[in-house]
Amino acid sequence: MPPTPQATAERRAAYLSELARGTDHFHEPRREDCPWCGSKLLRTRLRTQDLVQRKPGTFVVDECRDCSHAFQNPRLTPEGLAFYDRDLHRESHDPLAERILGSRGNLRRHRAAARAMLAYPEPESWLDVGTGHGHFPEAAKEIHPYTAFDGLDPTPRVDKARAAGRIEEAHHGRLTDPEIAERLRARYDVVSMFHHLEHTPDPREELRAALAVLRPGGHLLVEVPDPDCAFGSLLGKWWVSYRQPRHLHLMPLPNLLGELESLGCEVVVTDRRAAHIPYDLAGAVALALGRVLPAADAPWQPLPPTLLQRRLRTALLRASAPVLASAAALDHGLAPLLRRTRFSNTYRIIARR
Repeated sequence: MPPTPQATAERRAAYLSELARGTDHFHEPRREDCPWCGSKLLRTRLRTQDLVQRKPGTFVVDECRDCSHAFQNPRLTPEGLAFYDRDLHRESHDPLAERILGSRGNLRRHRAAARAMLAYPEPESWLDVGTGHGHFPEAAKEIHPYTAFDGLDPTPRVDKARAAGRIEEAHHGRLTDPEIAERLRARYDVVSMFHHLEHTPDPREELRAALAVLRPGGHLLVEVPDPDCAFGSLLGKWWVSYRQPRHLHLMPLPNLLGELESLGCEVVVTDRRAAHIPYDLAGAVALALGRVLPAADAPWQPLPPTLLQRRLRTALLRASAPVLASAAALDHGLAPLLRRTRFSNTYRIIARR
């Protein structure tokens, strides 16, 4: 049910009041060293805006010249993260970029990720961290019918996933929360993190927490965007995997491998081919269109769009559909080749505790 005009006006007034101080207070102080290795040799890799929701603010991604770790700098505070995450999953959210960005949840990709664990003993229990609506556990049940899948997520979506029968137990919070960490200690045979670590303030702490809830001999399954992907340089701020302001870290494969090995894990699989997601070109087109089209009606915009702007946006969205479809078809057509090159955009790690 769409919100009433009064409710919409109240939300706009609340947002504008919140933004009266600007957006600087949403950021921590800028750091002068790399959060991964401590080096002070940094360079600016990216400067951009919120290209998905078009909320105000500018975001910078710096890269360490020594270890190549890329990170948001200055980083958003918890208040800032909450501000930019708010409304992202509302049904009324502008669908243009989400039509492409949401393609990562497709059934075929989830099944393929679940099949990656068939080479190991069948797990009795599996925790999917950052599960959202539970689409991965729902697909993975087809591959592992005798496994009990639980989900963890900081949003209410995890409760909806349990209500829909996609997971057996819903854990609402973060893996690093002391109460959750203690309750789930050494409980699971598999812990999966699909495009989760890049959202966390401290990926190392998140990895330690994941290993703590694994049983001895259990497996950690991780997929993250690959900052070494050639699309990052080619597309610049239009590269989907930058996803500012929600991605706080972009970790090169050697860094994550080194961290897991230092934690006593045996890395059994590294794979750039199977984890590739064919959405770079379509995502760039969607983000660019979303930037140039008249803004959707959103409470953080100072004024609602006029009737002419609404009609123009609707007409241009319809006209852009063939362009988006062509870009998506090109992504999928090139995928068998690109996944074998530096254009592969994601890597997968399976590590044994």
